[in-house]
Amino acid sequence: MRLEGKSIVVTGASSGMGHAIVERFVHEGANVVAVARRKERLEELAASLAGAPGRVFVYAGDVSLRETNEGMITAAIEQFGRLDVLVNNAGVMDDMSPVAEVDDERYEKVMKVNVYGPMCAMRRAVQVFLEQGNGGNIINVASVGAIRTCAGAVYCASKAAIVSMTKNTAFMYMPNGIRCNAIAPGGIATEISASMGRPNANGYGRVQKVLACAPQPGSAEQIAQAALFLASDDSGYVSGDVLVVDGGWISG
Repeated sequence: MRLEGKSIVVTGASSGMGHAIVERFVHEGANVVAVARRKERLEELAASLAGAPGRVFVYAGDVSLRETNEGMITAAIEQFGRLDVLVNNAGVMDDMSPVAEVDDERYEKVMKVNVYGPMCAMRRAVQVFLEQGNGGNIINVASVGAIRTCAGAVYCASKAAIVSMTKNTAFMYMPNGIRCNAIAPGGIATEISASMGRPNANGYGRVQKVLACAPQPGSAEQIAQAALFLASDDSGYVSGDVLVVDGGWISG
């Protein structure tokens, strides 16, 4: 088992990529704090993994709030004695609006979940890693939208911020043995589009031109496999990198 005994926090764990990451990690022996707003979904996930080598602790909360991000880190220490890996997976879409049509409410919602929440979690996780004194590991879920313009202005900006924060953290804490990497998924079959609502007509029309050349959607399990690599010792010399998992979509 590649993650035996590791204490890991995973956000956005009630569905999609986060759900798949928790499943993969627990089967690899990790003890996981599974974080999301929908407690009943988390409890169903924990029950389904009752016989797995690792354990699941359910932590219900909104990752746009500082108290959730700090509380889930504390929960990992209280339940499992330490923190080894943080996976910032939770995220929401915008409505594909170009910058001239962005409204403040949408901006604030996307930035709070996609940027402020991960920053709070990383801040507390790094503090804990430094206190523990033997390194640590952060995995952020970004998007190909941070690299190519295949979503709205706010979503792309939020994921570009995650990429920059990932690289800065890897650089700043390299002497302390703290690794930080990002995964940039392409089109993955998940529920995230439900957070979009009714798409902006102008923005969605432009994005459709990019989507036309996309491959078939990937699976959440394929993202979980990428996360497993980054969480395990197999990637021990990898830090500050962005692992694109998109079936070759943006390679051209």
